[in-house]
Amino acid sequence: MTLSLGCIADDYTGASDLANTLAKEGLRTIQTIGIPTDHLALPEVDAIVVSLKIRSIAASEAVERARASDRWLRERGADHVMYKICSTFDSTDKGNIGPVLDSLRADAGETTVLVTPAFPQTGRTVYQGNLFVGAAPLNESPLKDHPLNPMHDANLVRVLARQSAASVGLVDLSIVARGAEAIVERLAQLASDGNGAAITDAVFESDLEAIGAAALRQRLSIGASGLGLGLARGLIAAGTVRRHERTAVYGKPVAGPAAILAGSCSQATLKQIAKAEQTMPVLRLDPEKLMNGREEAQLALDWAAERMARTPVIIASSSNPDDVSRLQTRYGRDAVGQVIEQSLAAIAEGLVERGVRRLIVAGGETSGAVVDRLAIPAFRLGQEIVAGVPVLHSIGGRHGDMVLALKSGNFGGESFFADALAIMA
Repeated sequence: MTLSLGCIADDYTGASDLANTLAKEGLRTIQTIGIPTDHLALPEVDAIVVSLKIRSIAASEAVERARASDRWLRERGADHVMYKICSTFDSTDKGNIGPVLDSLRADAGETTVLVTPAFPQTGRTVYQGNLFVGAAPLNESPLKDHPLNPMHDANLVRVLARQSAASVGLVDLSIVARGAEAIVERLAQLASDGNGAAITDAVFESDLEAIGAAALRQRLSIGASGLGLGLARGLIAAGTVRRHERTAVYGKPVAGPAAILAGSCSQATLKQIAKAEQTMPVLRLDPEKLMNGREEAQLALDWAAERMARTPVIIASSSNPDDVSRLQTRYGRDAVGQVIEQSLAAIAEGLVERGVRRLIVAGGETSGAVVDRLAIPAFRLGQEIVAGVPVLHSIGGRHGDMVLALKSGNFGGESFFADALAIMA
C-alpha cells in the first residue's frame, strides 16, 4: 500500500469528521482505531486516518502514540502527514497540541509548521489569529464551559505559545488571500525568525485551498478537517490523486436493534436528547450513582433489554454544565470523566452482547471509550449523516458487522438522532 496522505487524529469523532471530509473530496479513505495489526487486511486507499484518544491524556504519552502513528504512516508511503486537532482547539495550556506538534515537527525535519483549526463550513474561522465559533470569539462561545478543557482565550498564537517549546507566528488573512506562494514565503520568513509554528488565518473555503496547496510543500501540517479539505483538493489539483466518486454506502445493511449513548454535555447534544425523547425512550443516568458503583450501569442494561426489541433506546449521562462542575469539585475532573466514559463503554458492550448492531455515540471522549471497549480495528466510510458525521461500517470487529455513528458533542441539529437512525436502517 502506498498512501498519498497520512492523518493522525487526537480523538475518534474528529477522526470520523476528517475521514468524511476526505471521502467527500474524492479520496479513498478508511479510518483505523490506533495502529492496525499486520494481519488486518486493508483495502487500497489514498488516505488513512489513524484515530487516537490523546487529547486529554498525559503529554508524554500523547507524544509517544502520535510519533508511533506517524512512523507507521510514513512506512506505508505517506510523504505528508496531517495531525488532526479539534476545530475549537480543544486543549489545556500544557497541551497536548503543542508537545505533539514539537515532536512531529522534529521527526519530519521541518522548521516551521502551518497550523489552522478553521473550517468555515462548520462556522469555525480564524482571523488575525483569533478563533471564532460562528460570530462569537472562542472564549465567548459555549466552549468556555467545556467540562474537560474550558477555552478562555480566542487568540491561538497565545494559546499555542503556552504549549509549545518554540515561538509561534501568524500568517494573516491578507497573505492567505494572495495564494499558496505568498503563504510559503511567509512561512520561510517565520522560520528565519525562529518560529516553530504558524497560526494561519482562514475565513473562506478558498483560503483552505491556498493553505492546503502550501502545506503540501512540507511533510507535516496541523489542523482541523478544513485543512483536510485543502490538502485533498491540493493533491487532486496536482495530479497526485485521481478523484473517486464516493459510494453512498460501502457496507451492506445491518439489521438488529439500535441504541444511542450520549456522554456529551454540549448544548447541542442536550437539545438532541430532548427532541428524541418525544419519540423514543430515554434513560438519564445518575452521575453520582455511577461514581459510587456499577449498579447504575447494570440497571441501564436491564432497562434497555425490556425496550430495544420494539424501539431504539437512548441512554444518557449528559448533564448541564453546572451539575457537571459540582460533581467535578467533589470527585475531581479526571475521575468524573473516566468513570462516566468507562460506564458508558461497559453499557455499550452489554448492549452489543444483547444484539445491538447499530450504535450512535455522542461525545468525543465517550466515543473513544466505546470503540476501544468494542475492539473495532477499522471502519469504511459510509453515507454522511450531517457535516462531519458519517456512517461507519466496521472492519474486522469481533462482534461481526456493525454500523456506528460517532458524533462530536456540538455537531448536528436537534433531530440528529432520528436522522441518523433513518440513514443507518
